[in-house]
Formats: sequence, C-alpha cells, structure tokens
Amino acid sequence: MGNIVLFTLYAIILFAPAFIANPGAVITGGHWVIDRGKTYKGKRILGDGKSWSGFIGGSFIGILSGIIIYYIVIVLKIPYPDYGKNIIDAILVLIPMSFGSLLGDMSGSFIKRRIGMKRGARGSILDQWPFVIVSFLLVFIFARGFFMQLYGDLIPVAVILIITPPIHRGVNILAYKFKMKDVPW
Repeated sequence: MGNIVLFTLYAIILFAPAFIANPGAVITGGHWVIDRGKTYKGKRILGDGKSWSGFIGGSFIGILSGIIIYYIVIVLKIPYPDYGKNIIDAILVLIPMSFGSLLGDMSGSFIKRRIGMKRGARGSILDQWPFVIVSFLLVFIFARGFFMQLYGDLIPVAVILIITPPIHRGVNILAYKFKMKDVPW
C-alpha cells in the first residue's frame, strides 16, 4: 500500500507542469487575443482571456518547471520513474503536457462560450478538468511510454482528477488576491 501511495504522489509531482502552465498563462497573458474578437454563431470563440502571450508563456513556464523537477529528481536520485533518460526525453514529455494543459483550458472556454457562459463565469468542472484531460491525452499520444509507466493503471489519473478542483480553486483565490484575476474561481 505504501508503494502505491508514494508512486501516486510521485505521479502527481511529475504532472505539476500541467498545473503550473495555467497560472503561467495568467502571468504572461493579455497580449494578442487568440480569437481576435471573432465570433461563432454570434458568440465569442474563446474570449479576451485567451491570448497568444499566455498560451506560449504559460506553456514555456510549464516546460521550465518540468525541467527543474527533472533535475531535482536526478540530484536526489529518486528511484521512481521520471520524465526520461535524458533532458531531450523529458522535454518530449513536457511539451505535450504543458501545451495540452492550455489547449484543454481553451477547450473549456470554447464549450463555456457555446453554452452562453461569459468570460469569468464560474464553470466548475469546465474550468477544472479539461486542462487535465487534454494534457493526459497529448502525453498519451506523444509520450506513450511515460504515460503508461506513470498513469497506465489509472489510480494516479483518478487521484489527479479528484485533487484538481481544490488545487484549481486555491490557485485562483491567490490569483484574485494578487489582482491577477477578476474573479476568485
């Protein structure tokens, strides 16, 4: 039982770049709105909250955080799975993980706009799970060996899905308190 708990904790830590990419997008965002104000069936495609600077900057911050985790794992000689044998392997995991996180966030925004929710509206699961699901999907497609090694038995996936709402809420409250977001959700 102890090994499963430790392994799951480690799988969560290795998924941290997906969690970090989203606040990274808030920090770096605001320039060059992705949908350029365009609409689809009378509703904004994504909204002003999704920008190229946030997408690229947040992805970069996610990748950078993963590189830091990669080197910490090496220095501490942790005997559990990591991102790969070398930094290139790690980056090949971190790119789909980080970009997938923000593509998932955009997917949630797209769905929210389709059902008539405005930017900043509380979307609950639409704000919390799409970034996790798309990140996992892209890692599964582009770094399948890593995905199967860490997330193949689905226990870590289930735990990550369960812990995402409170983590997401806490990060958003902090961003709101630091005046980085207009709403605390």
